[in-house]
Amino acid sequence: MSDFPRIDLEASVLSTYSAAAGAATGLCCPVSYDPKLLAAIPAEVLERDYGCGDPTPWLREGETVLDLGSGGGKGVFLAAQVVGPRGRVIGVDMNDDMLSLARRNAPAFARKVGFFNVKFLKGRIQELGVDLEKLDGWLSRHPITAASGLTALEAELSRLRQHEPLVRADSVDAVVSDCVLNLVRGDEKQRLFQEIHRVLKRGGRAIISDIVSDEDVPAHLQQNPELWSGCVSGAMREDLFLKAFADAGLYGMQVLRRDVKPWRTVEGIEFRSVTVAAYKGKEGPCLDHKQAVIYRGPFSEVRDDDGHRLVRGVPVAVCAKTFGLYAKEPYREHFDLVEPRVPPAPAEVRPFPCGQDLVIRSAKETKGEGYEETTAAGPVCSGPGCC
Repeated sequence: MSDFPRIDLEASVLSTYSAAAGAATGLCCPVSYDPKLLAAIPAEVLERDYGCGDPTPWLREGETVLDLGSGGGKGVFLAAQVVGPRGRVIGVDMNDDMLSLARRNAPAFARKVGFFNVKFLKGRIQELGVDLEKLDGWLSRHPITAASGLTALEAELSRLRQHEPLVRADSVDAVVSDCVLNLVRGDEKQRLFQEIHRVLKRGGRAIISDIVSDEDVPAHLQQNPELWSGCVSGAMREDLFLKAFADAGLYGMQVLRRDVKPWRTVEGIEFRSVTVAAYKGKEGPCLDHKQAVIYRGPFSEVRDDDGHRLVRGVPVAVCAKTFGLYAKEPYREHFDLVEPRVPPAPAEVRPFPCGQDLVIRSAKETKGEGYEETTAAGPVCSGPGCC
């Protein structure tokens, strides 16, 4: 892939999707969306639609959502209805024709639903710190005609990232994307996942639909501009797609939907759609608050993203940070949470040895060494709900 010039790749993608903005297209695979949500979207947007999945069922009312590679705006308009008037949705795309399509249809959409909560910005999804429209304006005022101008350009890029970023750090509840991450060059994908982590609030999540492959895509397919724009050449191998979220600092990766039937098969390699969720918020110190978690099953034991071994039915000691993570999705339904009878005083809190294979929390430690209470027998169960 490194032998394939960047300008050729981006020019091919821009050309393909500019054409899609001006005429009906069949890019990517068919997806079923909620017909009630589709009814509010202008026909011009739907006629120029493409995608491979639908992240919107996993959004919530009132959230701030960022749509990466928003194209003609369909995903933004779907999400806008789910988050409602108390939420907002930001679409980011680098294609002027697609942005124009989305922006000119936004007022008609707002009239249909009765509120306006969307915004479309120009940027590269692997560089969410740079507002390309502001950069375009600066370049028009400071055209670069010699190599010496590159220093001023680098200074302006730094200023934009620091003081006027396109999307600020820790600012969105959910990042969504539909069949776009595969269009980013392989050598920029790590940066893309890092940007997803950067813009998410602590406790936020990414919900990404994309095309993945069951084998590595060979170099000669990666160097095919038509296959790249067609969501094939840039597809990540499925296991590496999930690993990329973890490498960026996200946790709790979960495949929400996976197409059994491949969308395309090229030279024996299967390409299919998946929708994956991943969460932000495992950063921070590991402190011992005498808490434990009990894995409910169904497996005899599992390991989490940080290496904790969790044995079914066994009270496993965890730090307060991990305890807090397990109290939320996607873990909560799989665990019982055991708080200490008397929380430790701040001066008694010690670092917790995260990374050890298995630390069992004894009942005496949770209840306290001096706990000797005896309670009276309760009523004998003789019918539904008596205990």
